Amino acid sequence: MKRIRSIMVCMLVLMLAAVFTLSAAGAQELRPRVIGISKIVSHPALDAVEQGIQDELAEQGMVFQFDLQNANGDFGAAMQIATKFRTDQVAYAVGIATPTSQALVNVIEEIPIIYSAITDPVSAGLVDTYDAPGGNVTGFSDMTPVAEQLRILMEMVDVKRLGHVYSSGEANAVVLAGIAKEVAESLGIEFIEQTVTNSAEVRSATQAIAGRVDAIYVSTDNTVVSALAALVEVANSAGVPVMTADPSSAEGIDVLAAHGFSYYNMGRATGRLIADIERGRAIGTIPTQYMTDPADVDLLVNLDVAKALGISVPDSVRQNASMIIQDGQMVQ
Repeated sequence: MKRIRSIMVCMLVLMLAAVFTLSAAGAQELRPRVIGISKIVSHPALDAVEQGIQDELAEQGMVFQFDLQNANGDFGAAMQIATKFRTDQVAYAVGIATPTSQALVNVIEEIPIIYSAITDPVSAGLVDTYDAPGGNVTGFSDMTPVAEQLRILMEMVDVKRLGHVYSSGEANAVVLAGIAKEVAESLGIEFIEQTVTNSAEVRSATQAIAGRVDAIYVSTDNTVVSALAALVEVANSAGVPVMTADPSSAEGIDVLAAHGFSYYNMGRATGRLIADIERGRAIGTIPTQYMTDPADVDLLVNLDVAKALGISVPDSVRQNASMIIQDGQMVQ
């Protein structure tokens, strides 16, 4: 009798264990997988990419949780975030901007890595080739049209000396500084550059060149864009117009003009890329992606700034503007 009771107790224990195991497995299946998103700093353009990714995946009916991380301009923090994503075994690790993407590639080997808002993924060491590189890394480049930006600036301002403040520690910023210098020199414009190592130096760097230039160009340099308000304050006080490559960050800051990609649309495109991989597309077969639709490029012109600086904006620029600020309001 005791033996029968013991057998029954054992069977009950095994049945309960099986029930708990199945319940745990079911809970695991119901729990949404996690996408880790790491951005180097918070500013309107990078925030827009982050939001666009989430909105696109939600619209496609894909259920994920998001671990949203901000490195606050610190590469060491970016490496810690990458380590967290690896430890947590996120489904996808997304790097917004070059330094955070570099950190992910340095730390993670097996998890799919998606980069977004990267100027040059090859020079940044993220992939070996722009074509399908194999491995676990792909994403979107935001190589900005520097020559077109400077052409628009020159339609409004007689530029003989162009100022440029950029971060010497951001690979994307260094690449774009080289392009801007080459374009300026091809147009017979003297290129006056000033480097910074962090956003706190942007104001003093701008002060160092404001009295020597006719205009200042700001690229998609995250360190400088995160301190764009300080740069513009110094420049406008000196009567120097500012042209930026980031319309998203310029909407609330008094630049003369901004021309570049819609970063929200880039986020949506990045979300679609993740959805493609989720549906079975092999990440190693996907080359670097680019924003090629003209509708994804915006031109913002601030007529209030132009008036304050005594600049006449020609009709050719106004007609091509997707956003015009006048009397403190967005009128187009």
